[in-house]
Amino acid sequence: MTGPVPDRLLVTLAGGVLTATLNRPDQRNAIDTAMIDALYATLERADLDPEVRVVALRGAGRDFCAGMDLNELLASAEHTLDQNRAAALHFGGIFLQMRRIPKPIVAVVRGRALAGGCGLATGCDLVLAAESAQFGYPEVQRGFVPAIVMTLLRRAVGDKVAFDLAATGRVLDAGQAAAVGLVSRVYADADVEERAGDVLRALAASSPTALAFTKQQFYQLDGLSFEDGIRLGADVNAVSRSTPDFRAALSAFLKT
Repeated sequence: MTGPVPDRLLVTLAGGVLTATLNRPDQRNAIDTAMIDALYATLERADLDPEVRVVALRGAGRDFCAGMDLNELLASAEHTLDQNRAAALHFGGIFLQMRRIPKPIVAVVRGRALAGGCGLATGCDLVLAAESAQFGYPEVQRGFVPAIVMTLLRRAVGDKVAFDLAATGRVLDAGQAAAVGLVSRVYADADVEERAGDVLRALAASSPTALAFTKQQFYQLDGLSFEDGIRLGADVNAVSRSTPDFRAALSAFLKT
């Protein structure tokens, strides 16, 4: 008799930081349908719960996430085209939800972040990495395509680097990933927890309305012309001046 399947995602909330930990360490936190469903539920909670100021995404054990569950992928070879399209859209919807949530989402990466796992990290607003972390999209080496995450990758690093990573599947260390724009900050392995904690606490202490406006405008700029981007910025600037957070923060600053 087998025991119950462990929770795919461990979720805690402390100090405004909702921490979601991918929890299949024996499978290098490979993404299966149960994990995708758990991610949806957790992101919905993060969106609706006013106590949540920032989301931290981590991996249990040595690695962040090695990508999609290969057993599920292999089984999908026997499914119909419509079934596989629906499954792919179910995964892709995670990235849409991550973008729609007005709160910052931060990946804290130790070990390997590969394929769909690298996509999960890239889909976050910030990526904080241990020096020994590794990043890559090796799908092509398995006869597969990084199709869903390619949209994220191209926006993050530009055409030439994105095609190089997608077509060769080469893996980058954390420093290389930061140099091309996949990673926001790199910390020594011994310091990453403390330093990442500092970033998360600072975000949680920031004005939620200012962060929401920042995130929403940032991604709305995708595809806008320079002129339309300036106009959008003027709209956001004007609205942000009327918020209580703006008045309180600016008044406090002027008194210092």
